[in-house]
Order: sequence, then structure tokens, then C-alpha cells
Amino acid sequence: MSVVRAAIVQAAWTGDYESMVKLHEDYAREARAKGAQIICFQEIFTGPYFCQVQENEYLALAEPIPGPTVNHFQKIARELGMVIILPIYEQEQAGVLYNTAVVVDADGSICGTYRKNHIPHLKGFWEKFYFRPGNLGYPVFDTAVGKIGVYICYDRHFPEGWRALGLNGAQIVFNPSATSRGLSQYLWSIEQPAAAVANEYFVAAINRVGIEPLGDDDFYGESYFVDPLGNYVGEKGHTKNNELIIRDETLHYEFAVNLYNNYVINKLPKETVREIILSCCQVEEVFVKESMPNGLMGLTTDMMIQYVRYVA
Repeated sequence: MSVVRAAIVQAAWTGDYESMVKLHEDYAREARAKGAQIICFQEIFTGPYFCQVQENEYLALAEPIPGPTVNHFQKIARELGMVIILPIYEQEQAGVLYNTAVVVDADGSICGTYRKNHIPHLKGFWEKFYFRPGNLGYPVFDTAVGKIGVYICYDRHFPEGWRALGLNGAQIVFNPSATSRGLSQYLWSIEQPAAAVANEYFVAAINRVGIEPLGDDDFYGESYFVDPLGNYVGEKGHTKNNELIIRDETLHYEFAVNLYNNYVINKLPKETVREIILSCCQVEEVFVKESMPNGLMGLTTDMMIQYVRYVA
């Protein structure tokens, strides 16, 4: 598959589990009706961001896998034929709790889980009270729409996970988050595009919105997709409002990036690169405009992208 229509959701806390599940189910149905093939929700999407406080009552929000949330969305994924990424509070066994994302394939089966590896512990983000560090490494999941990786919120400050996901073959990496205004808002706009460029894959960055009753964290949204050259795919999400964001991702676009890098950085002879492209390139019409350099080796952007689509 060469083009994947992907969706992400940023949402404010509604006040209870049931309404959050209903809200996100509705967004999944809307996204599928608009052609989306995969959707990812925000960090711990069924609840408030309770890590603003350290209170035992919130430990009870953890659930097993499979459990109520996963079981429900497995049925939705199967019904819609859609890949769904579910960031939840996981209880592996009594007292063993993780900040986890479950990847459900389009047939409703569980592809696997990612457990957040890097756990912060500071004012407004007392996560070590609730979560153990992940112990599953940096898996990449072979789904109906391609190879999908997940990184969660604070993980994004650590480049080794981004790199591992790239080496493991990820084509799109989703980063569900709960991040507040301040220094992180500046980093939000540079870290994930930088990771996309360094590892040559798409990144989907998801953040919740609003100020919740448990603290002062001001979740600012601005969810977005970025391509392997660090360019935003469409506009960022709103800073305050709920929003469903849907974008088309041209997988195997990284091949064109690699060709460009080989020519510009590694000085692969341009005649060689041109022959590689033209040997397979069948230009019939203009499909898309991407951010490849116009006129590279005498080839237009359209020819480069048409080749990428051809080999996909």
C-alpha cells in the first residue's frame, strides 16, 4: 500500500469513562467514513491525566489487556475494518502497572503492545507513582496499513527509541501525549519533525486539550503529522478545541528521501540515480506534490513521487 489515510484525535476530558469511550468511538466512525484506515487516540485517552496528583484512588483505573476498553474497540476495529491504537492504563497483574498503547489491527486482532519506557516524575507529571518503565523494547507492528511504531509522550525527548523504531522498520510512528504549555510547547514543534527527518518515517504527534480539575497543566493540543523531510502534512490542530485530524501519508516516500540523500550527501553519481528512477518510472499523470527538490538530476518532483508510488 502506497498511500495511507491516517487520523488522530485530540480531546478534552469529559468527566467520566463512558463518555470518553463514546466520544472516541464516534471519532473513529467519523474518520472511517472519511476514508481513514488507521486512528490513534491521545495518552490514557479514557480518563483524565491523573498524574497531576499522587493518589491511590487512580490506581483502580488500570485495566488488563484484553479488558473492557480493548474488547470494545476490537469490535469497532473489526466492524469498520480499521487499525486502532489505544493508549490506556494497563494492569499486567496486581501492582504491576504500565502506560501502554495497544495496537488493534483492522480485523480486530491485537497486533501487540508498547509500554512507555521513559517515565517522568516532577510537578504536574508524577508518573512514577503510577507506572513502571516499559519492558517490551521498541516493537514495530505489521498492520493492515503498514509497519507502525508507537512512542508515548515523555519518550519523545530520548532519541534512542526513535532510532530503534526506524531500524525496526517503522513507516509511521504515533506519539500519543499529554503535554502542557511551557518549555515543552517549544520542543513539541521541533523534536518530532527532527525525529522524522533523522529516521525517515512519518510521525503523528497527538496531544490532549484543556485544563482538567486535577491540576494546572494546560494541555495545548496542536496535534499534527510530519513527513520524512520534517514538513507538516497540513495544519497543526487547534490549541484549545477537540479535533479530528486526517491526513494522507505516502508510504515508501522514504525511498525518494534516500535517493536524494545518496545524491546530495553520499555523492552517488547522478547518472546512476537517474537510471534507477527512470528504469521503473512510468509517468502517466501528476498524482501529488511533495517536498522533494524540483529539478533534481533533471527529474521533476512529479516523476520522483510517481516512481515512489510505482515501487510501492
